[in-house]
Amino acid sequence: MTAIAFVGLGHMGGPMAANLVKAGHEVRGFDLVPELRDAARTAGIEIAESGLDAVASADVVITMLPAGRHVLAVYGTDDAPGLLQAARPGTLFIDSSTIAVDESRLAAASAVAAGHRALDAPVSGGVVGAENATLAFMVGGADDDFEEARPLLEAMGRRVVHCGGSGLGQAAKICNNMILGISQIAVAEAFVLGERLGLSHQALFDVASNASGQCWALTTNCPVPGPVPTSPANRDYQPGFAGALMSKDLGLAEQAIELTGIDAKLGRLARAIYGEFADGPGAGEDFSGIINTIRAQSVDANR
Repeated sequence: MTAIAFVGLGHMGGPMAANLVKAGHEVRGFDLVPELRDAARTAGIEIAESGLDAVASADVVITMLPAGRHVLAVYGTDDAPGLLQAARPGTLFIDSSTIAVDESRLAAASAVAAGHRALDAPVSGGVVGAENATLAFMVGGADDDFEEARPLLEAMGRRVVHCGGSGLGQAAKICNNMILGISQIAVAEAFVLGERLGLSHQALFDVASNASGQCWALTTNCPVPGPVPTSPANRDYQPGFAGALMSKDLGLAEQAIELTGIDAKLGRLARAIYGEFADGPGAGEDFSGIINTIRAQSVDANR
């Protein structure tokens, strides 16, 4: 049994912490939102008085927060003490937030400077994956720290990949989600094109899912009702993975594109498309709902 502090008990962090409890670990959690603390308590998580209180006796600290600025703020500095100053020397910090690579490396360096160890371990799989302990973890950091963390990550996920040194878990995450965002747009455009040409959704799915067009955005997150009964399209596009989160992740990819000078035209275009989507009602819809925007913006050739 490992003593774990879990800071950030939202839609992802709450279920992840609950799965650690189910695996037999001692979990003390904290979140600023009272309703999230109440839900976590119901799931068997001991709720601390504060984040600092949560980490004081922990062997491992896991954070799942909205953005890099939140991670850096809760980690703290000598002038504004935070989790790093409250934890015991040598504590292993695992950040599962999705943040920029440079912010992740800064957080890890701050942890090491404070006498701790650090991993970046962002996830893929959404809320369903968090609830069912089927997440994929992409991990950056030292080999020994990764091996220590592996059993904990495996209690929350189905696949755990060590991607290399500090920040490379985040690098893998933003590259993966750039592929996902681009492919979801491509699948949506293909279905709208098929509709205009008189092709049924099921026929297109049956062909593409068994041909070279096969991809996760089609076979799991199919953007039209029917072919994949568990896809968000069958639940009026309830997320899943919300458009606002896809826009955020593509924004992180765009930052990395700028820094590295990569000629990534589709990555930039996907960021623009999902940015517009997230500025409207798509912010709270599953990102596969982009198909409705494509339909609405398509020219009616019969007019």
